[in-house]
Amino acid sequence: MGQTASQMPASHPPLPEGNTGGAPPPGCPMHKSTASTPPAPAPAPATSPPAQCPIAHDKINPLNQMPSLSQAPAPNQAVTLPTERVFSSIPRPSSPEEPAGPGKWEYPSPQQFYNALVRKGWETPEEHVETMVHIHNFLNEEAWNEVRKWEQKWNKDAYQEPELARLHGKPGELSPKARIHMFAGWLFPSRFSSEAPFDRHDWVVRRPTSGEEVRYIIDYYSAPDDPDGNPVFSLDVRPALDSPGSIVQRVSAATADVWSSFRSGTMGDQ
Repeated sequence: MGQTASQMPASHPPLPEGNTGGAPPPGCPMHKSTASTPPAPAPAPATSPPAQCPIAHDKINPLNQMPSLSQAPAPNQAVTLPTERVFSSIPRPSSPEEPAGPGKWEYPSPQQFYNALVRKGWETPEEHVETMVHIHNFLNEEAWNEVRKWEQKWNKDAYQEPELARLHGKPGELSPKARIHMFAGWLFPSRFSSEAPFDRHDWVVRRPTSGEEVRYIIDYYSAPDDPDGNPVFSLDVRPALDSPGSIVQRVSAATADVWSSFRSGTMGDQ
């Protein structure tokens, strides 16, 4: 399993003009700054936002399992942003409001996304918000696909679509594996990257067949842009090592990866 590179699909709306060189729009929370020289100190307190998801996932509205974000325009907002919300492909458990069965998680609208940025004091060009929402949603879908792969491998004989019970954003909190990767990059810079993930999520996944809840850790990394200058991301999705079952999953996956690499090398030498 391990890290998976995720490239924006061909059907994705084009990035805003002026961003063809692969640099993110100013204030985009899904990227790190690529400037090689830090700007001169300014008396104004405004700073570039940290690279992280702006949505406060820890503050969930129990009625819809989503953060409570206003759809009203922000003060001094000059561009009208869409308020339509898009349903994801990610199932969520049933609730007292939906006793008939589980629904799907719903993504914030561009207006809600922008309001979250404003609330955190991040300067973001309003014309780039819709592109940022597309990237945000795309990365969540890719992360869920990786979760499903783990779950399918673990429950081969009785697989049932898992559900995302809840999630927590942990920007700036490095996972143990991310720390190991960064240390390896410091020791062996020619083989490993020392770049830290730009965001981290912890997802609690519920297995409907047993009711068991499993915590997954997702580290989000920036990868080199593709030849057309479109952003590419690398997601490291895996069960957290906090239960015997998850430890078995991780060890089994690591063993399978090593055996596959060994066989590939052996076959190549023949």
